[in-house]
Amino acid sequence: MEKIIIVNGPNLNLLGEREKKQYGTFTLKDIENECKNYGKKNNLAITLYQSNIEGELVEKIQESRKNQNGLIINAGGYTHTSVAIHDALKIIKIPIIELHISNIYNREEFRHKSLISKVATGVICGFGSSGYVMALDAMKYYLKK
Repeated sequence: MEKIIIVNGPNLNLLGEREKKQYGTFTLKDIENECKNYGKKNNLAITLYQSNIEGELVEKIQESRKNQNGLIINAGGYTHTSVAIHDALKIIKIPIIELHISNIYNREEFRHKSLISKVATGVICGFGSSGYVMALDAMKYYLKK
């Protein structure tokens, strides 16, 4: 059974409350349930993690290098600012999928730059909450290669 961790960054714990026009009404719990159901149906062990604290995200990424087969990350605002997360991702030797609920290229100019993309295997953005299942499907495919 392949092990995949989904790491969510700041403010994603407030999905369903924040910027509903941008992010919709689904909650992080809704996404977690959908991902866990996908995992059960596809023989994948899914771990979900969320933190608003950069250092905690870095530590979880570092831990993942030893106990996960793939990592999906929605780093939220840290996507555009965190050299520490970039460096942690660069260290791990497992596939990485960068994920965004919204299309970061249709938003404010500062969101157009990702410090994660250069170390990611692939990027999925702009598909709402369904992007999580898309990322899991892509990771499953990639791990079978």
